[in-house]
Formats: sequence, C-alpha cells, structure tokens
Amino acid sequence: MTTHGDPATHAGAPAVAARSGPDDAGGGLPADAAEGLPAALTGLRAAIGAARFPLALPSAEPARRTATGLTDQLDDYLLPRLARLDAPLLVVVGGSTGAGKSTLVNSLVQARVSAAGVLRPTTRSPVLVCNPADAAWFRQGELLPGLTRTTEPSENPGTLQLVTAPALPAGLAFLDAPDIDSVVDANRALAGQLLAAADLWLFVTTAARYADAVPWELLRSARARGTAVAMVLDRVPPEAADEIAAHLSEMLAAQDLGAAPLFVLPETWVDGQGLLPDKVTAPLAAWFARLAADAEARSAVVRQTLDGALAALHPTVDALADAADEQVAAADALDERVRAAYRGAERTVDQGLKDGRLLRGEVLARWQEFVGTGEFFRSLEARIGRLRDRLVAAVTGRPAPAAELRNAIESQLVTLLRGVSAEAAENAYTGWKAHPAGAALLEPELAHASADLPERAERLVRDWQRGVLELVRAEGGDRRFVARTAAYAVNATGLAVMIAVFAATAFIPTGLEVATGAGTTVAAQAVLQAIFGDQAVRNLASKARVDLLDRIGALLGEEADRFLARTAEARPATETGAALRRAAGEVEKARHRAGLSGTPGPALPAADEGGRA
Repeated sequence: MTTHGDPATHAGAPAVAARSGPDDAGGGLPADAAEGLPAALTGLRAAIGAARFPLALPSAEPARRTATGLTDQLDDYLLPRLARLDAPLLVVVGGSTGAGKSTLVNSLVQARVSAAGVLRPTTRSPVLVCNPADAAWFRQGELLPGLTRTTEPSENPGTLQLVTAPALPAGLAFLDAPDIDSVVDANRALAGQLLAAADLWLFVTTAARYADAVPWELLRSARARGTAVAMVLDRVPPEAADEIAAHLSEMLAAQDLGAAPLFVLPETWVDGQGLLPDKVTAPLAAWFARLAADAEARSAVVRQTLDGALAALHPTVDALADAADEQVAAADALDERVRAAYRGAERTVDQGLKDGRLLRGEVLARWQEFVGTGEFFRSLEARIGRLRDRLVAAVTGRPAPAAELRNAIESQLVTLLRGVSAEAAENAYTGWKAHPAGAALLEPELAHASADLPERAERLVRDWQRGVLELVRAEGGDRRFVARTAAYAVNATGLAVMIAVFAATAFIPTGLEVATGAGTTVAAQAVLQAIFGDQAVRNLASKARVDLLDRIGALLGEEADRFLARTAEARPATETGAALRRAAGEVEKARHRAGLSGTPGPALPAADEGGRA
C-alpha cells in the first residue's frame, strides 16, 4: 500500500530572451492604455537591463537577483499577458518537495501527464498541460519565451514540456513547477520564475509541512504582488482535518490571505495509474471547471494578478534604484579616498618647497661650493655686481660645482617624490581595504608606488630643470647680461632660480629658512634681482614653481590613476537610479490610465463547503 506523492521537478534557470514589446496590445484595455502600458513596460525593461551592480556591496547581489526577477516577469508574463488579456488562464502549481503536485495535476486532468514517484527529481523539465484548443497559444512561446517548447519529457532544464488533455476545460492550463524548496538551486530559481508568470498560484502543501518557512515566504510575496492564490492542504489525516484546516486558515488570515480558497485533501490511495480517487479531487475539479466556464471570472483573475504585479513594480524598482545609487556613491567614495591620498602627497611637496627642507644637506653644500665660501655671504650686499661676475666665472671656470648642484637638486626632488608617492599609495590602499567594494578591487602591487616611478621622477626633474633654463632664456632674452655671458650665465641663473624655488615663493626668508639654509635664500634672491630686477625675479620664481608643481601633479595623477582606472571600469552610469525611477513612474501612470483594477474584492470564487473532499 502506498500513498500519493510528488517528485521534485528538475530544471535549470534559463536565460530569458528580450522582447521588444507585445504583438497586440488589445484585449479590452482603453486605446491609450493599450499602447502606453506596453511601451512603458518596454522602457522599464530597457532601464533594468542597463542597470549594473559590479561593486562588491552587501546590496549588490540582492539587486542583481531583483533585476533578473523583474526582467523575467516582464518577459515571461507582463508583456505577453498585456498582449492577450483573453489568453487561457495559466495556473502554476507550486509547493514543497513531496507535497503531491504532480499527482494532483495528473488527477485533475485525468491523465498521467507529469511524472510522479518516490525518487527526486523525477520530472526533468516543467510540464504545462492544457486543452488541445489552447495548445497554439502556449506553443507560440508568448508566455515564458525563454523556455524551449517540447512535446516529450526532457532532461534539458531550459525546456517546457507541452501536453494536451481533453479532460481539462478550454481556457485553463496547469503548469507543474519545480519544488520551491528543492535542494537544486536551479530548480528553486526556476520555480520562482514560473510562479511569477502565473495568473493564479495553486499552492500545494501537506498536513506535515504547511507551517514551513519557505512556502510562507513565497505566499507573502504573492500577497505583496496581488497575485490570485488558491491553497490545497494535501495528505491530511481524516481525524485531524478540522484542526489542521482551522489552523492553516488562521495563518492565512494573519498574512492577509484569508480570502484564498482552501481545499483539504485527505490522505488516501492512488490507483494503478497513480491518480487520486475522483471523490477526493471532485471539489477542486468542480471549482476549476466553473472558473474555466466563466470568461468574466477568468478575466477578473487575470486583471487582479496583472494589476497586482504592475503595482508591485514601483516599490521594487525604487529599491533597485537605491542600490544603483549606492553603487555610484561607493565608486565616488573610493575615488575620493584615492584623491585625498594623492592630494596629501601634493601638499607635502608644496610644503617641502616652502619650508626649506630641500635646502638641507647635499643641496646646501653644493650651493655653497657653487657660489663661493662664507666670505661670499658677508660681502654679498656690498659687492652684488662683483658677485654676479664671480657667479658667472664660477660656472665658466669650474663646471663641476654646477653639475654637482644640479645633481643634488635632482636627487633631493626625486627622493621627495618617491617618499610622497609611496605614502600616497599606502594611504589609498589602506582606504580601499577598509571599504567592502574597495577591498574587492585591490591587487597587492597597488600598495606601493609604480615600479618605474623612480625613473619617471628622475625624468620629471631633468625636464623641469631644462624648462627652468628655457624660462631664463625667455625672460632675459633682451638683456645684455644674457647676451654677454651666453649659456654659462643662463645655467648659473637657472640654478639660482631652482634654489630660490626650493625656499619660498616670494623669496622672503622665514625663521626656518634662516636656521636651515643660513643666507642661501637671500643670496639667490640678491643674485637674481641684480640680473633681472625685483619683479622679474618674482615672475621667474613663480613660473618655475608652478611648472614644477604641475609636473609633479601630473606624475601623482598617473599614480592615482592606477586606482581610479579600477573604479572607472566598474562604475555604473551615474543616471542609472534616476532612469529606473523615471521608467517606473511611467509604468505607474500608464497602469492608472489602464484601469485594470476594476474588480472590487477577491476575484476568485470561494471553495464550496470549505473545499473538503
């Protein structure tokens, strides 16, 4: 002796093909709604399809699932159903593992159309059974277009087996869906997709499992979307039928699903064909027969579910738009952490050019060698003219000190750039590591400056030094000094400009400068003023300093781009959230114009005598 049972259905989640819009927007809608609503839904689908959630935020994976679910529902149900409001009513039979779905479907259509058994899963693809007169509609693939139609059982999860049953009234079709709690992830995903394509959910549960969490999660989803729902409480011991049915009714009422018709099927035998006795299924079969025979009742069910699904789009898309905005905000935050790190590096360089730190050590020693001994500083003000000649002579007669000074300047700047670049990379890396989206984008090499940064820094300094010499030539081109002393004077003056830039923009010695560089800054300023004049000195120093900072800014920008390129690649479009909200708003306006929700109260007829067999 065996009891009736139901296998899990095995199927994968298919990729759903995009639709450009319904073939016909008729079926009883007002003329403007017949065109406006499908167009608005097509626009919403495009906005959802364009939405990306690449950054590793807690909201990203739920948002991707929501986007996939919305796209599936638009393609599988909303657009094709709007195209044919008078198409046959699709009843998706869902429930937990072993609830008896396939056996129930077979019994209602009086034929073994869906495999049932003990081993799970036995059915390898979902099975849709309809009256022969309705087969053309389902064969065309308007509903669930991503599933390939077949007339034979298949192990391909992307197929939908179509079966005709003359005993099933025209205007009504059953779809035996996979178990909602299947151990196979793809089965659960497909079950949810099929339920979202239903005009009516027939939820099958058992006396042993009616309080399980998974079915109630889906039932609450159905309520939120306004989907028409009927319940079957299966395999109920006769002696406990009243108590269990009463408890389930209380639970339904507590979830605002009290209007759902409830049918109670007792634990019983199955015949040799694996079908339930007629007396067990008679109340449910009669209820479906009345529904199939009443076009107005079927239309009310379709309109209730359709309007509920449309109404649920707006808050769901709003949540999706929030997730899209969060992606953009995260990308902005990551970028700002990088920019802040490299702005700090630029500030350090700028401060280093002002506070005299670059005049310490080697640079100061080489400068003193270049311009002379301490006597030079003591006699500077009284002998500025002779100093100029001595400066030129020092270069023309002793080229080594000039080269050594130039090398010392280069070394100091390169050392500074390497230090600030390393610190900025470390700060940016640490900032990203502390952010969930940033941590997922990091690579170990980002924790340090680029491997070729020293070479690039050296090239930058040499290019700047050449630029200073060109600046001196340009500024002093009409002066007899330059003409008389030619390249040596330009070189000497250029070095003096570089030293002055290292001290302060306006060449006004600070306490720190005096303490660290003695009269170095004053010397450089006096030499330059003697050659060019006070205002020209300020212009030279300002231009040289701006040029150096611009070059350094570009170098640090290249270093920052190692990080920024990663967010740029992952960054979603800034307008994604706004585009989603606009599209959802257009759908909402079109829904109200369509006036779909015209049937007050529940659309489904009640179950006779409490649905008892």
